[in-house]
Amino acid sequence: MLKLLADENFDNTIVRGLVRRRPSIDIVRVQDVGLSGEDDPIILAWAAEEGRILLTHDVATITGFAYERVKQGLSMPGVLEVSTHSQIGRVIEDILLIEDCSLEGELEGQIQYLPL
Repeated sequence: MLKLLADENFDNTIVRGLVRRRPSIDIVRVQDVGLSGEDDPIILAWAAEEGRILLTHDVATITGFAYERVKQGLSMPGVLEVSTHSQIGRVIEDILLIEDCSLEGELEGQIQYLPL
């Protein structure tokens, strides 16, 4: 099972929908782990330490910081960048599909864009 981290500004409707559809999903929010207001590199470092894939709407800055970690040879378990204009139900389905079809570590060093 994949472990997920929802970025600070990630749509909580999606988070609640994921938990409602799959109560066993391993997802935490940045706010839940005391990282509110932290810079993107700190959030990515925490996600790496915990082996969590980051869910974000922030395509402007996260991408560069994530690839910088990869370039430096640092762990980057993966990022799922979600368009803010996507249908919530479709995003939930796509995240659950990725969870069902991915092995632990399979998204290492990758950024995927949703919806699929």
